[in-house]
Amino acid sequence: MTTARAAGAADPLASVDALIEGLGGVGYIASRRIATALYMAVNLQKPILVEGSAGVGKTELALSTSALLGLPLIRMQCYEGLDESKALYEWKYGKQLLYTQILKDRMGEALADAPDMDAAMVRLHGMGDLFFSEPFLEPRPLMKALREDDGCVLLIDEVDKSDEAFEAFLLEVLSAYQVSVPELGVIKAKTPPLVFLTSNNVRDLGDALKRRCLHLHIPLPEASLEERIVATRVPGIEAGLTKELVAFVQTLRTLDLRKPPSISETVDWARALILLHADSLSPDMVRDTLNVILKFEQDIEAIEPQISELMHRR
Repeated sequence: MTTARAAGAADPLASVDALIEGLGGVGYIASRRIATALYMAVNLQKPILVEGSAGVGKTELALSTSALLGLPLIRMQCYEGLDESKALYEWKYGKQLLYTQILKDRMGEALADAPDMDAAMVRLHGMGDLFFSEPFLEPRPLMKALREDDGCVLLIDEVDKSDEAFEAFLLEVLSAYQVSVPELGVIKAKTPPLVFLTSNNVRDLGDALKRRCLHLHIPLPEASLEERIVATRVPGIEAGLTKELVAFVQTLRTLDLRKPPSISETVDWARALILLHADSLSPDMVRDTLNVILKFEQDIEAIEPQISELMHRR
């Protein structure tokens, strides 16, 4: 896979350690497990299915890899009802309609010298084929990714929100890096894209899709890793405050909450505390900013009476 990295720059794909260092340089603190899965995905040219709860850094991994390798990012957001026309291509119907009107106006002139009906039909057939040719094609994310001559990062985000029929459609793309367009034939990638599929486990994905992918589950991080992430994503934060807020978040995750805070909420909380000029945690500061890390009122109501006690558990 060719990349657009600057000449003379160290190759981040040389080893797993180089990947860890390279991702760190673009602001993504990767565990060895994450970097190993990415290293294998790149070198084996296999898609990588990244699973885990919302906010653990699945999408960010694809964005950071794109930045690290200097490759364009093409993102396809999945949703219920997503179909081939929205993911692969559709025809420019407005342009076809305009050209149809032009053809209609000139049809008599074009067919005037046809010797017989068969010859006229052949000419009409040829004109019709023009409407389903390259100039009338509107490529969507999957086709755009296959047409990037120097490769790209293709992010198929929240694939578990799509239907099973769309999941089945993806199999050709992920196994052969090609798609079949009836009017144009097979379109095959010159350079296979590096494909990330993310899933929040809304539904179970099929075995056929999983077989085509390397699997990576990103768990919520342990305290030391989370402290490094906060320090990287929130420059200038004091080490003591980082330890305090991460310890409190880690404690919250041991409780029976509707939605425990994820890494993204920890980072948001750190930024909020910096905004409020906090240099340490206090019960009042936690109470005032609890809505940053807890997203459901029932969780906030359950935690508020316990704030002082939870802070002393650290």
